[in-house]
Order: sequence, then C-alpha cells, then structure tokens
Amino acid sequence: MEKIIREALSGHVAETGGLIIGLRHVQERCQFVPSDTVRIAAELFNISQAEVRGVISFYADFRDKKPGQNHIRLCVAEACQSVGARAIEEDLLNRFAVRMGETDASDFVTIEPVYCLGLCSCAPAAEVNGELIARVDAQRIVDEVGS
Repeated sequence: MEKIIREALSGHVAETGGLIIGLRHVQERCQFVPSDTVRIAAELFNISQAEVRGVISFYADFRDKKPGQNHIRLCVAEACQSVGARAIEEDLLNRFAVRMGETDASDFVTIEPVYCLGLCSCAPAAEVNGELIARVDAQRIVDEVGS
C-alpha cells in the first residue's frame, strides 16, 4: 500500500495544488485515503501531518474508509431538496438499512450527501458509481445498483 501511495503522490510534489491532486490520485487507486497517506504526504511535500490532515478533512470528497461496492452520492442542497431529495434520501436509507454517510453491513452500498452536483436545473440529482443522474428518484438509484 505504501508503494501505491508514494507513486500517487510523488509526481505532484513540485506542482501548484500538487497535494490535492496527489490525494485524489491516492483515492482513485485505493478507493479511499489510507491513514498512512498523511505521514507519507507530509514527508514528500515537506509539510506537517496536521497540514495534510487539514486538507483531507476540508474537502468532503476525500474518504478515510473504502466505500461499499456501490457508491451513491445524493444531492441534498436546496434546489434538490425543493423537489424531493429528502424523500429520496429517506427511501434509500430505509431500503438499504444504512445511515447517511455510512456503508451498509454487507458492504454493498455507501450513501453520502453532497451539496451540489451541478444539475440544479434538472434536480433532484445523484451520482451512482461515478455516473451523474438528473431528475432521479429512489427506484432509479436502486435499479442502477442492481438491488
């Protein structure tokens, strides 16, 4: 794992915004940001571990745990709320027996809130396994994950 983390980070050390780019590459390769990343990034970028933790905790896209087999990000911002996103959220959480921001017991699905997917004009919106879906409803999400 350390080799993967170093490879993902090391090519971005001299770049402007390199830490964020490198952390995104770590997450792409590992599906999350492993705890060893903090130490390795601090060493490579010559900054404190606190600074690295600060960047990871500031950006909601970084995860510290591997998501479930299916990753759902449901927009819960105002535009989506105004057209039923909270009802979709409640339906999904009940169907998959999971709480928002968590992975179900079988690691089948992770459901996370997001506060804008850029689809406000065709809300509600979700991202399922990296694919954006406009005018979504709970059944469409369930169909997408194959449950």
